[in-house]
Amino acid sequence: MKKNLLLFSFLLSALAASAQTAKEEIYADVLKAGSNHMAYQVPTQPLTKAPKGYTPFYMSHYGRHGSRWLLNENDYLNVLRPLRRAKELGVLTPLGMEALEKLERFYPCTIDRLGDLSDIGEQQHHGIGKRMTEHFPEIFKGKEAQVDARSTVVVRCILSMTAECEELTAFNPQLKIHNDVSEAFQYYLNHDFSRRLRNASRDRGRIVEEYRRKYTHPERFCRALFTDESFWNDEDFRPRAYMRAMAGVVSNMQSHGCGEDLWHLFTKEEIYDLWKIVNIDWYLGYGAAPQTGSIMQFNQANLLRNIIETTDTVMASKTYKNGATLRFGHEVCVMPLACLMELDSCGRQVEDLDHLEDQWVNYRIYPMGCNIQLVFYHSKKASDPILVKALLNEKETTLPVPTNQYPYYKWDDLRAYYLKKLEEFEKGE
Repeated sequence: MKKNLLLFSFLLSALAASAQTAKEEIYADVLKAGSNHMAYQVPTQPLTKAPKGYTPFYMSHYGRHGSRWLLNENDYLNVLRPLRRAKELGVLTPLGMEALEKLERFYPCTIDRLGDLSDIGEQQHHGIGKRMTEHFPEIFKGKEAQVDARSTVVVRCILSMTAECEELTAFNPQLKIHNDVSEAFQYYLNHDFSRRLRNASRDRGRIVEEYRRKYTHPERFCRALFTDESFWNDEDFRPRAYMRAMAGVVSNMQSHGCGEDLWHLFTKEEIYDLWKIVNIDWYLGYGAAPQTGSIMQFNQANLLRNIIETTDTVMASKTYKNGATLRFGHEVCVMPLACLMELDSCGRQVEDLDHLEDQWVNYRIYPMGCNIQLVFYHSKKASDPILVKALLNEKETTLPVPTNQYPYYKWDDLRAYYLKKLEEFEKGE
């Protein structure tokens, strides 16, 4: 067993050494700089075959809604209004005029769509649901298969749930699906900040502002858009905030087929620096960041406990054959849940925020449509342990307990580890 664990550790180290850095990834694919605006990317890695004699029979899942429009009208207007004003004053460069014209064509599409699931977002969930049935047909086949699917009360989440369930029904028309949406589920389907967590996050804004000042360099960007420096140097303009606001709109354009692209307003270095700020912000707010007490991921304690208790119910049932528990919500839940569960590198504690991206990368965790799937396997032999593997965005990932058959772990070991972690946190309340 020790040899197997040593070999596995060596393989992980080799993979880490050969993997691209976040900077290399963003320079190669600028869409990744969108962070939580990044559109879901279909995984290409094959999944590991189940151990001999084992069959998947249950899935426990939490997924974010698919790609959406921005949430607030000012997200769009705050970049449009200065361009309109600059045009009136005659201080737009040709690039500035191009940006204005594209945004003017795009903006009408956003009216009355704030926060809505986009067509691309719906397609993402159809794809995820279909691949569930392709990867784990045993879970969803037969007359006795059952799926309990629940969503937060937000429409884009409900529609995402609907899209996935349509694919499950297409695979097995006899599948028993129960869909439910209620405020009664919000305590575990959405994030919960206790007083302890709010107190721990008090320094987040101050720290993030320090890095905004350090990594936002708007001079070249503003000169590329405006011919008169006095226009953007005015204290009411706030060039740093304007640059970040423009990046937010541009990064979310991948969420819908608008046919517009404005990434060329920025250099690759500017895009990377702006992404670093967002990476730090999310880490401080939802990760195991020591700067905010290393506890922010526990805002998903209720969700993790629900996953364990629901699985306990399934395991104790004498009539449950196969099926899934599906939960739909937001990235502010998937992100801390992945950190709390210590999937891959998500739960790392990083002191040096200037080099956070070397150990913790947000877009690998929470793109639009992001999801965590726990897949459970039982053996033909009743005496054999229940095994589980975790998929983060449909990719196999490590879990925080020992195993000699990665990516498969003994559920009893993982369950005990998580319950102990939750109990230790609750002692500090």
